[in-house]
Amino acid sequence: MYAVIESGGKQYRVAPGDVIRVERLEVAAGESVDLKRSLLVADVQDVRVGVPAIDGVSVTAKVRAHGRGDKIRIFKLRRRKNYRRHAGHRQDYTELEITQVAGVSSTPPKESAVA
Repeated sequence: MYAVIESGGKQYRVAPGDVIRVERLEVAAGESVDLKRSLLVADVQDVRVGVPAIDGVSVTAKVRAHGRGDKIRIFKLRRRKNYRRHAGHRQDYTELEITQVAGVSSTPPKESAVA
């Protein structure tokens, strides 16, 4: 079973046990957070797609840590004009461990007898 969630303007495909990095959330490390904006949910039996989100489905995650990503270097240059500009950027992130996808049946389909 998996779900597609939206957080920080980006979409992530998650399943229980996955570890993902999302845009920084204002939640302390070790606490749980509910990600309520689920766009798609799939289990063994069917796939449900929201228009744009699915009601009654929430993804629960545990905040593992906060951090900053690798430095991105920006260098602008205009040739022959003695124009050089340097800049850098490090994006803040929150590392989440997905604990459960609620609102989805997780029972496998019954197999039909093959003669």
